[in-house]
Amino acid sequence: MAAPMNEVIRHTADLQSSPRTLSGAQLIWEALVREGTEVVFGYPGGAIMPAYDAMIQYPIRHVLVRHEQGAAHMAEGYARATGRVGVAVATSGPGATNLVTGIANAMMDSVPIVCITGQVPSSLIGSDAFQEVDITGVTLPITKHNLLVTEPQHIAPAIREAFYIARSGRPGPVVVDITKDAQQKSCEYVPDDSPVRLPGYRPEHHVASRDIEEAARMIAAARRPVIFCGHGVIKSEATELLLELVRRTNIPVACTLLGLGGFPASHPRALGMMGMHGEAWVNRAIQEADLILAIGMRFDDRVTGNLKTYAKNAKKIHIELDPAEINKNVKVDLPLVGNAREILAELMPRLASPAVDEWVNHIEELKGESAVLEIQHMPDNGRLFAAHVVHDLWRLTDGKSLIVTDVGQHQMWEAQYYKHDHPKKLITSGGLGTMGFALPAAIGAKFACPEDDVWVIVGDGGFQMTACELATCAQEGIKVNIAIINNGYLGMVRQWQQFFFGGRYVATPMKSPDFVKLAEAHGLKGLRVTERANVKAAVEAARAAEETCIIDFRVEQEDSVYPMVPAGADLQDMIRRPSNGSGAPPASTHNPIFETGKDK
Repeated sequence: MAAPMNEVIRHTADLQSSPRTLSGAQLIWEALVREGTEVVFGYPGGAIMPAYDAMIQYPIRHVLVRHEQGAAHMAEGYARATGRVGVAVATSGPGATNLVTGIANAMMDSVPIVCITGQVPSSLIGSDAFQEVDITGVTLPITKHNLLVTEPQHIAPAIREAFYIARSGRPGPVVVDITKDAQQKSCEYVPDDSPVRLPGYRPEHHVASRDIEEAARMIAAARRPVIFCGHGVIKSEATELLLELVRRTNIPVACTLLGLGGFPASHPRALGMMGMHGEAWVNRAIQEADLILAIGMRFDDRVTGNLKTYAKNAKKIHIELDPAEINKNVKVDLPLVGNAREILAELMPRLASPAVDEWVNHIEELKGESAVLEIQHMPDNGRLFAAHVVHDLWRLTDGKSLIVTDVGQHQMWEAQYYKHDHPKKLITSGGLGTMGFALPAAIGAKFACPEDDVWVIVGDGGFQMTACELATCAQEGIKVNIAIINNGYLGMVRQWQQFFFGGRYVATPMKSPDFVKLAEAHGLKGLRVTERANVKAAVEAARAAEETCIIDFRVEQEDSVYPMVPAGADLQDMIRRPSNGSGAPPASTHNPIFETGKDK
């Protein structure tokens, strides 16, 4: 997929030679090669054109996106699948501003990406020149760092620092904006491999031994403890240590959305997902707990519900790399600021097993309320429910595929019904909730993991936001499988309208193109499924195809995600699936969008 690594290594070795005179455009690629970059995602334009002209001299594969937002999401998908820094490239003005949504998404979910943008010549800055936008000003609140480069000798150091900042500490996006004249000018280049030192930037934190001892004491004294597995467990590669902690203590583990896969879903002590659409019994266990050990998570509103009633009887230990997250939303009793893997390694020798057998048995009794069991009671009489699709996809792929979801109902159904046993096998937009994320992020993930079976699970609304990237799949020869959960609505918004706005479906019924024909128009494969009996054959056909394949799953139109904690409600106050197994309200408003061509 990308430039062979041996080529990158060989080219990097060449860079160790004596000083050379290079253009600023060449210095961009010199710096990227030295960072081990193999693939970038971008779109050319006037202010970045010198860089594109120099690119052909370097062993880096460029992926031509169809919209710059797709470039940022592809860089995200690449970074999240590998842990390495993803790179996006765009021109000035609208090219740069089109990156903004992806940059904000990476910031919210702590994803290390570097976005390199062209800028108008330095002599024109501030004159409202053609395609001039102050992108450093625009992105200041949504980046770890950004900078404007106006001289060629500053380009390589700026990119080197950008990579360091993006991947160190709590990861995040960095923007490097480079003027066109800086790309065109030349300077003497001397490679620099010394450690990056930035005054005032201290990404590493170390926990005092007495605090580790206190955490061990609190864990030993607990009788109803719960561990929270957040995204930081995956980011710090702490899964094995977490498994060892649970082996020693027998404490059950609940996951945030971004923490899914950080602790194996098949493990006996795995509780599943917490929060707004988490398991009902998981939320009950949290409310009854006397200790919460939260690892690498933010206590965001989708996890806590009403803060005034959230886990009132539980002492809280918060392991978190970013000190800004400590006590931001939930006051904790013991903060442990630092890398989750390192802290767990220090904690392990001090652990004593708490007496939790009665607590574990109590939680097992609560599991009869599991959403997973509800699928057994959903009608299977030819009708197709989204939960059926996701559950069957999990079963047919043995739970081993790399799943990339968009945002909405399908995202929650995936979290409930596709069980992840391994980290970095679920990529989703958590904090920002970006519709249109899935398809481009999956393309980036496929470049990162070309041998993986990559599936996009996406709604009909979110898919249409970045469906243009199908052309990227076709041009680049990328193979991903796309499961469109097509219910003819903006499903999650419709669900809220059903529950909280009197069933008035305002601006949520959605007419879509024929997705099968859309796939075929790009030279790709398209399938349609309207009954559960046909799911297996469609999934197998998609996996067997050499090209990207779309499956248009025509699911129940007014099904809803259960359970659901209304926004701001107490965590235990959940809306449950109606007793008849259907997700539709008693008197539903029929959406006729599927009437034409339903069975084509």
